[in-house]
Amino acid sequence: MAEHENGSVLQFAQFQSAVDEGFWHRLSSLKLNKLGIDESPISIIGFYAPCANSQVSNYLTLLAESLPAEPSEQSSVPSASHGNRNRCFVPGILYNTNTLESFHTLDKQKLLKAEAKKIWEDIHSGKAEEDSSVLSRFLLISFADLKKWVFHYWFAFPALMLDPPATLIDLRPASQWLSLEEAESLSVACNEWRNSHSTSDVPFFLVDIASNSHATIRHLKEWEACQRNGHKFLFGFYDPCHLPNNPGWPLRNFLAFICSRWDFEKVRFLCYRENRGFADLGLSLVGEALISVPQGWKDHQHMPNAVGWELNRGKKISRRISLAKSMDPARLAITAADLNLKLMRWRALPSLNLNILSATKCLLLGAGTLGCQVARMLMVSVWEVKIQKFYSISWMMKNYPYFQAWGFRKITLLDSGKVAMSNPLRQSLYTLDDCLNGGKFKATAAVESLRRIFPAVEAEGIVMAIPMPGHPVPSQEENSVLEDCRHLCDLIDSHDAIFLLTDTRESRWLPTLLCANANKLTITAALGFDSFLVMRHGAGPLSTIHEYKVEAVNALSAEVENFSLTDGDGRHRLGCYFCNDVVAPVDSTANRTLDQQCTVTRPGLAPIASALAVELLVGILHHPHGIFAKAEFANSTDSGSTEQPLGILPHQIRGSLSQFSQMTLVGHSSNSCTACCCTVVSEYRKRGMEFILQAINHPTYLEDLTGLTELMKSASSFNLDWDNEMDNDDCIEI
Repeated sequence: MAEHENGSVLQFAQFQSAVDEGFWHRLSSLKLNKLGIDESPISIIGFYAPCANSQVSNYLTLLAESLPAEPSEQSSVPSASHGNRNRCFVPGILYNTNTLESFHTLDKQKLLKAEAKKIWEDIHSGKAEEDSSVLSRFLLISFADLKKWVFHYWFAFPALMLDPPATLIDLRPASQWLSLEEAESLSVACNEWRNSHSTSDVPFFLVDIASNSHATIRHLKEWEACQRNGHKFLFGFYDPCHLPNNPGWPLRNFLAFICSRWDFEKVRFLCYRENRGFADLGLSLVGEALISVPQGWKDHQHMPNAVGWELNRGKKISRRISLAKSMDPARLAITAADLNLKLMRWRALPSLNLNILSATKCLLLGAGTLGCQVARMLMVSVWEVKIQKFYSISWMMKNYPYFQAWGFRKITLLDSGKVAMSNPLRQSLYTLDDCLNGGKFKATAAVESLRRIFPAVEAEGIVMAIPMPGHPVPSQEENSVLEDCRHLCDLIDSHDAIFLLTDTRESRWLPTLLCANANKLTITAALGFDSFLVMRHGAGPLSTIHEYKVEAVNALSAEVENFSLTDGDGRHRLGCYFCNDVVAPVDSTANRTLDQQCTVTRPGLAPIASALAVELLVGILHHPHGIFAKAEFANSTDSGSTEQPLGILPHQIRGSLSQFSQMTLVGHSSNSCTACCCTVVSEYRKRGMEFILQAINHPTYLEDLTGLTELMKSASSFNLDWDNEMDNDDCIEI
């Protein structure tokens, strides 16, 4: 540009912002996992570099490392480091609001003035001479809509206003302002400055040009040396702007700094720009401006006005970006599933352990009405309940009809049946297509459905029948049945939580025995026509562990020589599904009518029972005593519910839809239980598969082994003698 004879107001090209997608992902994670509802300002870092293209300006950029790392990311996420020539550090501040309304109602002028005041104080304190990057401080306000993955944001680059404004009297390419010798020397000096690890990202500097045309780049704090030697000098800065007639935004606060620190009426400045990583004095500009020190600027308490909110298409409005379309659908599903759980930890349930939920391996025995519901509710739990107690059914259905993920990811379903035409209406994981051509196996069809619902689920389907007492095994099939028994044993050993969701009573016997032997978390759900039972099995009789650690849910109990009906604290062990029975499980399907063969229940019963079964598991996993936790009741002074964030942990929940009622009960272990008593578990330990085969082929064997046979004989021989003679004088009217 030719020299301005009369001069004109110096105009600056405003900073432009660019936000990398990784920044928003990092902010989302930080918001969910650490910040919660905290709206405190966050220190962030922006990056920019000198312009490197005659057609395009450089932006101030935010990357993932612009934000502070979460504690869990300290070792895995790279942190910003100095010495990168393409990343000049710029300190910034982020205000992230909790609502869109709060974002729009922020006092933007107040926030801008607060950041401008920091720049003003850095100038007067001398900090700007030591760390010149503070002259380019910036401000970002934002709102993150984590349900829709939409982000609203607005940048401000505070600039102190000179009053009167600076007058530009000359601005031209540096190659035209300098002699050939000076230009060559300055190019060499700038390249050395930019290639040095200690100075490559120092954005403001002094250019000292000696009388012999030798150029030297100096730090701002060395300006007095430049003054004394009588050399020609320029105030240089990394200019992100590419325009030939306007210097970039960083010059504004640089002039304010010069005006406040030194008494200059005329300032020569270098807008340093590059081409392919080297100094380009044809693209760089040298300008000369007249400035006058505004009245009161020498007074630290005098705060000048500031401007700087970034324009959006020429208007003073915020920006908006949606990342939903750019994200992988599977990743979106994972983040959406985690969202509500992480929101729980903000206020309602800070102690919620997401790691234990996602790591727990769940084995579902039965993929019918209950199995489908439990599988979905492990991922999508039916009620978004802050569980202070186990509420009545009617209260839950009225107040919490919403869906929310619990975050279980590892699910195995076991079933031998195929999907029939009558199943899809009652069993939520199946469709009509699963019934065609004879029907798919339920276990595999259910897994396919789970993966369609939530691609990140680690689901496996096992097609296998559970050997049952009362269903004798022909000799030619014994090896196959015993192999199934071993497979079931291996599955139970390799999982942390077992759900017993089969149709028949006898099909629950072998899993109950194996769970008692391995001391596994076991949940039973059973349905009647209009009633249900949900219960957790007590610890196995081989256990003496007092304190249960949820991080070790898969560890087997310590075995002891003397079996007991009590746990390590002397309390009676909680019973299993069979502890209240006085007969061994037998074939319950023979000679049954159609309505007795099918699961005939009221449609709303399975979702209720399944939801409670999943909630019961979550409660066990979060209880400090886990499987050893005693039965608790609502409104009991000994329940300990005030100490547990998830409320009470009952043993049994029995409900009735006909009465819209629910109650919690406790049943202790029985020394005659056919599935979990010391005698049965001990015999299984001694004889293994031989014992199981005998129990399957001879159901009365279990009754003989546990003493139930003698008990029933004693009960049959017990006679009551009634005295039919009654004296009228003994009659009492009520």
